[in-house]
Amino acid sequence: MKCPFCGHTEDRVVDSRVGRDGEFIRRRRECLKCRRRYTTYEYIEDVLPHVVKRDGRREPFDRQKLRGSILKACEKRSVGVQAVDDVVGEIEARLHERAEREISSKELGELVMEHLQRLDQVAYVRFASVYRQFTDVTQFMTEVRGLLKDDKPKEDKVKPIAVKPRPLVKTK
Repeated sequence: MKCPFCGHTEDRVVDSRVGRDGEFIRRRRECLKCRRRYTTYEYIEDVLPHVVKRDGRREPFDRQKLRGSILKACEKRSVGVQAVDDVVGEIEARLHERAEREISSKELGELVMEHLQRLDQVAYVRFASVYRQFTDVTQFMTEVRGLLKDDKPKEDKVKPIAVKPRPLVKTK
């Protein structure tokens, strides 16, 4: 490790700590020449697949870009930031499990829509309208009808509450 103050390459580790759920290791180091201390962080290098765009371009998977698009779909909805981060984490975990080094933007979009449909249906339709490039209202309505059709069994399970009428009491 090169000292940021004097450039000397020999140091000693004074302290090591594991950070945030084992995501990194924080090390305090001391330069053996100038005796000044500095901190380094060691991260595991993520090997995530490249995203193949519709036009054939390839770009590295970008967690922040994915998070931003989901947050945009959930804007002004009662969806917490933690829920969005959980969705991004689940999608990223799925990508880690894949053996392939590339994923199409179509497949990635379908993964996002699968999670959004469970999270918030309005956010799902917002995302779908951009992702599937709706050109008119009929495409939008078809997507909403599909959601409504999927919800029918849930509504049938809800039992109405029986209200017993109270006897009338005469007052003087």
